[in-house]
Amino acid sequence: MGAVTSANPSPTPAPTPWGLVILLGSLTALGPLAIDMYLPSLPAIGAALKTDASQTQATLATFLAGMALGQMFYGPASDRLGRRGPILFGVAVFVLASVGCALAQTIDQLLIGRFVQALGACAGGVVVRAVVRDQFSHTDTARMLSLMMLIMGLAPILAPMLGGVLLALGDWSWNFWFMAAAGIVLGVAAILRLKESRSEATAIQASQENPLQSYLAVLRKRRLVGYVVAGALNGATLFTYVSSSPDLMMGTYGISVAVFPFLFSLNAVAIIGSSQLNRFALRTLTTDQVLSRASNVSLVIGFLLVLAAVTGVGGPWTVLPLLFLLLGVYGFMGGNTTAGALSVDPLRAGATSALLGAASFGAGALASSLAALLHDGTPRPVALVMLAAMLGSVAALRLLAFPRRAETST
Repeated sequence: MGAVTSANPSPTPAPTPWGLVILLGSLTALGPLAIDMYLPSLPAIGAALKTDASQTQATLATFLAGMALGQMFYGPASDRLGRRGPILFGVAVFVLASVGCALAQTIDQLLIGRFVQALGACAGGVVVRAVVRDQFSHTDTARMLSLMMLIMGLAPILAPMLGGVLLALGDWSWNFWFMAAAGIVLGVAAILRLKESRSEATAIQASQENPLQSYLAVLRKRRLVGYVVAGALNGATLFTYVSSSPDLMMGTYGISVAVFPFLFSLNAVAIIGSSQLNRFALRTLTTDQVLSRASNVSLVIGFLLVLAAVTGVGGPWTVLPLLFLLLGVYGFMGGNTTAGALSVDPLRAGATSALLGAASFGAGALASSLAALLHDGTPRPVALVMLAAMLGSVAALRLLAFPRRAETST
């Protein structure tokens, strides 16, 4: 039961390895960068490639699908082959696919390019989580993930603004040329600075089972599945916001294209701020205690958001602040559900990390698609989908993830 009881708070955390935080956070940010940077260019892409809005929006759904599927490969591969190789391979794929996207002449070519780009981008996220778990305890893993949110959170803040600037200077393809350049820089940094962290015990465990056996082994662990489902449904609220916010803000509420990136970025500030508050909370509380309190708060905000969306009271002045608060809770939920899942079976950290990522992007794609299917020109579909996701997340924590009394007494 060591993995369960390692969640105790640590009032004297180890010194922060800022170089590692910046590198790992930047590798993880490749995915958010590729998602958020080109959002202001969607109308320009549609005009240039002579296609409609549904097809250009499909490039986002295609990317999310690639992120979900690709992680299932990188997780077991990092357990069997080590952490450095899969990360470097993924960055190389990301760079090449970004170039392909920049050169796309049709929407079909861009869709294929985005899917392959996602297959490369997801390597950073899935393997980085395993790297963190290799080197840190349960609570320190949660702290590290919160610190990395400082870096990852800059992507949704800066990427739409940078994408708008690049669009003004050139055309939509400049976004993808920038992504390719960013990938090259990070690849070189990883070659020079990222050390192999996989333990010998993990290598031995991975050599004794194939990837399917690894996944089946972790899926048999009730608590691990609970954390994965809770984290995935919590993440679905974020993806629903990302995919729906352009239409909600610019279409429903008539916010200008120039103002949209700034409002979009405010919600990223909420995530970054709460993730840093989470670091301090973990000095006196366990990860499960933080999750319990944050999930209760999320339900209250979720119900208020639905009430505001259904009644229309206050319009954007009610809905947008509630979205800000709900996404702020993500900063408490994300790192702690991830740390909780990785703590259950540390020898299969790669497979667990893959499940975390695939489930999150899969749930995000489904939630985003559902919100789009229910779209009626009001904030109601977004609010209802977010509340449903949070209800499922809380249920997974309460019914599966949190230790039962028989477990905590052993």
